[in-house]
Amino acid sequence: MKIDRNWKIQSFDVGQVRDLYVAAPEYVDHFWLPAAVPGDVHSTLIEKRIIDDPFVGHNDLKCQWVEAKVWWYRTEFSFDASGWAGEALELTFEGLDTFATVYLNGVELGSTANMFIAHTFDVTREVRDGRNIIAVKFDPIDPHVRDKQHTQWSGYSAERIWTRKCQSNFGWDWGPRIVTAGIWKDVYLTTRHAAKIESVFAKTTSLQAGLAILDVEVAVESFAEMQHAVLEVRLQAADGIVHTSARPLHPYRETTNRVDRPYLGSASLHRMTLEIPDPHLWWTHDLGDPHLYRLDVIVSGEQGVVDRVAQQVGIRTIEVEQVDQDGQSVFAFVLNGIKLFAKGANWIPIDNMIGAVPDTRYVHLIELAKRGNMNMLRIWGGGIYEKDVFYDECDRQGILIWQDFMFACALYPDFNRNFMENVREEIVQVVKRLRNRACLALWCGNNEIDWVYEVFTANGEVTTPFYGQKIFHDLMPKLLRDLDPTRFYWPSSPYGGNDHNAAEAGDRHNWQVWHGNIEPRRFGEIQQQDYSIEGVSFKNFKKDLSRFVSEFGMHAAADRYTLQQNIPDGQFYWGSAEMSYRNKDYHHQKGILLMEGYTGIPQDIEQYLFFSMLTQAEGLKYGIEHYRRNKPLTSGTLFWQLNDCWPGTSWSVIDYYLIPKASYYYARRFYEPLLLTIEHDPEQPLHIWVVNDRLVEYVDDVCVEAIRFDGTLLSSNTMPVRVPSNTAQQISTLTEAEILRGCPPEEVGVRVRSLSGQARPNTYFLRDQKHLRLPQTPGLQVQVDREARTVTVMSQKFARFVRLELPAKSVVYSDNYFDVLPGESVQIQVERLDGGEIPWDHLHISSVNAVSGDGEGGR
Repeated sequence: MKIDRNWKIQSFDVGQVRDLYVAAPEYVDHFWLPAAVPGDVHSTLIEKRIIDDPFVGHNDLKCQWVEAKVWWYRTEFSFDASGWAGEALELTFEGLDTFATVYLNGVELGSTANMFIAHTFDVTREVRDGRNIIAVKFDPIDPHVRDKQHTQWSGYSAERIWTRKCQSNFGWDWGPRIVTAGIWKDVYLTTRHAAKIESVFAKTTSLQAGLAILDVEVAVESFAEMQHAVLEVRLQAADGIVHTSARPLHPYRETTNRVDRPYLGSASLHRMTLEIPDPHLWWTHDLGDPHLYRLDVIVSGEQGVVDRVAQQVGIRTIEVEQVDQDGQSVFAFVLNGIKLFAKGANWIPIDNMIGAVPDTRYVHLIELAKRGNMNMLRIWGGGIYEKDVFYDECDRQGILIWQDFMFACALYPDFNRNFMENVREEIVQVVKRLRNRACLALWCGNNEIDWVYEVFTANGEVTTPFYGQKIFHDLMPKLLRDLDPTRFYWPSSPYGGNDHNAAEAGDRHNWQVWHGNIEPRRFGEIQQQDYSIEGVSFKNFKKDLSRFVSEFGMHAAADRYTLQQNIPDGQFYWGSAEMSYRNKDYHHQKGILLMEGYTGIPQDIEQYLFFSMLTQAEGLKYGIEHYRRNKPLTSGTLFWQLNDCWPGTSWSVIDYYLIPKASYYYARRFYEPLLLTIEHDPEQPLHIWVVNDRLVEYVDDVCVEAIRFDGTLLSSNTMPVRVPSNTAQQISTLTEAEILRGCPPEEVGVRVRSLSGQARPNTYFLRDQKHLRLPQTPGLQVQVDREARTVTVMSQKFARFVRLELPAKSVVYSDNYFDVLPGESVQIQVERLDGGEIPWDHLHISSVNAVSGDGEGGR
């Protein structure tokens, strides 16, 4: 029985009232605020207009009083005892944020101190026939942490290291401080009969030609002796074929595993094996079909079904190769025996107030990632272990997950026994919850802690021991050996090599671009930084021969509509205090330097929107195409970051209103499984490459064209290609002189295209944007078909970086921020992910070479 109705909330000062007084069934709560569960306090206060939207202006500062209050939730539910014949009743809270005390009918059931895990209480004696009252008290964070040790390193906030809650709630360099509280996941009452299935672990232990072996471990907890009990496992494919295995169940006799596996508690462990001939394998969407089976685990007795668990599982193997067949150091994911190039991004919490986020927001973001040709997402370690809908969608849509545990950019108190017991329970619950996910590829201990600790000890900034080391290098691997031996465990990200952020081994976070880190660095050396145009330039990507790049990126503005909706009137201009407040990375100069090097410094808001978008998009293209050409030595790129938690300026490629930035549309192109790409530096030859991530050979004729901005075709070079599957190969080299035929390089675009249409065309410029001599009035022409939801764009002259804008949330185009050659037309499909109306009357189309109010912006 889900308990999601009649919830109310109220705040009190610390110590204002006695807990048992508020928890008592007879307490009068008629005038409390109605609240949604799942949800959170802030979302309720916004809905009831008690606080202004924290995302608008500086309102986040105005609502910080919320985190200092004691917040109570209360509800009532009815229970009919006449129909109850069970042995036990359990009350489960799947998510309590964070320091909570739970009461049922005035009886204190217990306290919690971990947002990330479920909390279950035996309420067999406490539930009454008829009316029942649940009360939950949420303490503010400060009383629980103010007297704790705060002398060790902790980025962004000192108190967060003692709280097992979303670390970015305390503020990060891409989001505000909004310290949430509340019941953020489902609450339900469960009737138990004789036994319950405590956990299920289905793992592919063998995958050979025509046969898969699936081992299923089932932990069963018993409440009473059962006669003729049976444990049954059923596996059903989409085509209806069912594979089954059954055995008698003797839960009280099978207890030999409890000593070796104390996390089983009072449960007994049972192993079943299924043989699946001609299995349908789970693949990432770019390599095949992400096929899922339905797994049913059933415990039955003389009276029928006692408990049942149903899950979606995939048959597949996943490994991480660290040394290739030639003895080279690599870091490559191998799916069903196929080495893949991981193409994707980092995922942060999709909202500061995560409890109130609808599932549709997850569905839309995962769909956008798939459309962006991404096959992997990294759940970053300063957020949350995501909601089930996230993993459901990744399983269904064929996207692998790099899963961090929730520890980031700090030293954690592994010297404290209570903290360690809390963390241990968290690891056990999280691994049991997620280990059946086909999409889950890797467990990672933390984000940047090993790397930054060594850097900070080298420069003298940190002098304490490595607090947290016991978690990442002892507790986690020990538990995972028992709980999930099927997946690779990586202690930290980045990790490996001489300097945990070295290029020659493991994974790397390339923050030479943007942060200006000077590389390479070795253990014990001071980390130097170069805050200059050259030091932060995205051209530095080309120097990087990393094996796997799990973080890198640069800023771009959010969409105009997103910013205008959240910046007070009169403040939407370049250089305003409110625009600056949207950017939580306080080193604002880095973004200016990047633009100065590529586009020039913007002079107004229009140029800023264009220049920041263009710099981010071209910068990611430059870096990712380089890394993909370096295949197989480099085996993956996960840029920072896919999404936003609020409407700000950040590294994201999709803003808070689910409006993709220019770099998202570029990602659709540079993450194509079949990529035609050119490696080039000014005044140097052009090296033509094909990157073929497909599992079939690529045979085609490829053409390289140099086109003057007035439409004149200067040269055309066609070459036959035959590129093996899953390889990158250089196919030709051309000099600038060969293709330019005497024309200035500042007036030319170079396009590489497939004559058969197998691959997307790809356009390059021989000089940086600020040096191009683009026509100032390209002469854009637009045709709109509202019924077909299409926009067709033509241009008399070369139109660079054509932008379509519509003032609405979740507007997505089949393409945007594209180039239009003279005499060519581009047809764009328009949709809204939320199904809303498209505001066609406000359509605006412009290009980067028509941003000065010269009449080129078509409406």
